Amino acid sequence: MQEKKKKNKIKTHGLKAKMLTMFILMFNVLILLVSITIALVYINWNIRHTEQKAFSLAAVVAASVDGDLVEHYRDTLTKDEEYEEIQEYLDKIRMRALAKYLYICIPEENGYRYIWDAANPSADDGVMDLGDFDEYYGEGGKVMPGVLQNAGHGKYEDSVLVTNHHIYGFVVSAFFPIKNSSGEAIALASVDIAMEDVAYDAMLLALATGGVMIIVMLVFCIIFYRRMNRQVVRPIHKLNDVISEYVSGKMQEGKVMECEIRTGDEIEELADSFSKMSVELKDYMENFTAVTKEKERIGAELNVAQKIQEDMLPRIFPPYPERKDFDVYASMDPAKEVGGDFYDLFLVDENHIALTVADVSGKGVPAALFMVITKTLLKNRTMMGGAPSQIVADVNNQLCEGNEAEYFVTLWFAIVDLTTGDGIAVNAGHEHPILKKKDGDYVLIKYRHSPPIGTMPDLSFEQRRFWMEPGDLLFVYTDGVPEAMNANEELYGTDRLIGVLNQNKDAGPEELLPAVKDDIDAYVGAAPQFDDLTMLAFRLNGT
Repeated sequence: MQEKKKKNKIKTHGLKAKMLTMFILMFNVLILLVSITIALVYINWNIRHTEQKAFSLAAVVAASVDGDLVEHYRDTLTKDEEYEEIQEYLDKIRMRALAKYLYICIPEENGYRYIWDAANPSADDGVMDLGDFDEYYGEGGKVMPGVLQNAGHGKYEDSVLVTNHHIYGFVVSAFFPIKNSSGEAIALASVDIAMEDVAYDAMLLALATGGVMIIVMLVFCIIFYRRMNRQVVRPIHKLNDVISEYVSGKMQEGKVMECEIRTGDEIEELADSFSKMSVELKDYMENFTAVTKEKERIGAELNVAQKIQEDMLPRIFPPYPERKDFDVYASMDPAKEVGGDFYDLFLVDENHIALTVADVSGKGVPAALFMVITKTLLKNRTMMGGAPSQIVADVNNQLCEGNEAEYFVTLWFAIVDLTTGDGIAVNAGHEHPILKKKDGDYVLIKYRHSPPIGTMPDLSFEQRRFWMEPGDLLFVYTDGVPEAMNANEELYGTDRLIGVLNQNKDAGPEELLPAVKDDIDAYVGAAPQFDDLTMLAFRLNGT
């Protein structure tokens, strides 16, 4: 039952119904606009035609009336036999011309005074008598005196007036001056022709036009409906059925979608595109399955590589809990699953500790492999004995053998005598270390670097001696710390690093590194991490 209702709903609001509804709506708007346009054009044309008719009639009347007689009746306000003859003549002209009003008047300041009025006796406003006064209507106060003043020499447009008055109705008025024997314009021949019939005819014309267009619309809708159903709706329904079957999985596994539609238009192209898409989707799914399996395999191997790397770095702190003469703590946060940075710390003998912080060029698995090799070689060579400069030189020669990928390592390596605080360090292209004396501030220790290891064989490396007293703390790091970048691509910087270190001067190594990491995270915000972050802090406590 629910499926039936759903099916009916689809039919009710289907493509055919929507297209037909839209077409009918557009056609109705077109009918309305065309009908209104025709009515307005018809009315405007009739107004122009009526203006010419009224103006010509006013000119005829003005030529038929003696201006001297007008002055006589204006002054005497007395009717005689000749007055009545003129009145009868004007009545006949009005009736023959089908004018609503025809009158002779004299414009004054606030209105006009009647001499003759040949109005329809059945008019609501009645017939005006000799000497009666009436106020101007519409723009009459501007037009009528203007016609009299120009004595018929003004523009034609200035002698006609279209008015829709609550008393006189919708009329076209025309005025023509009447002159006396001296050539002076002293009165106006005025003609008003009603336009109510014109408006009524325009309405009938609009209705007739609309009716004809409705019939045409109905016929066209039937043709349009059948044609759209055959050429658009049915092919789309067919395409929809094939796609629905394909999406629902009812097709046999591995089978592509085929839809034979031959309409010769965009719908046929759409059907062909869907068929091609199903073939490409089938190939894509097969490739995607294979890629997913490979990605899962690589992900598993990366997890193993990450675990191996983590296990190779000292992670248990304190590393020598029985030793109270020093404190050491280190951390490494890779930018990817595995990193190229590394640190190391180990006792060379009972009184000497080796400290290493290094950064392999590149990122990811290749850098991690090179890091493992470097760390292993460095520790093994250190345990054989010798000065730090010779140890680094030997490791450099070993790394250069078969280094076709041309990886190199920046390295800070030192051996510290735990009994005397005497230290010897080699800086192979690495960041400057930072040292804090027992009661002082953290200070950046700058000196000339040696080249990074792995660049070329048989290099010599300069070693520098430093001394640490009980309470002194040494902080070493990779370039990922000062070069950490926020969303505005602004570097964290060494100055900010020293600042946060001095804010935590009393902190031991294990508290100091998390404080620095928190400050870096706050500075970077939501910006991605571009480089590995590695730090090592060593404090000499003394015996």
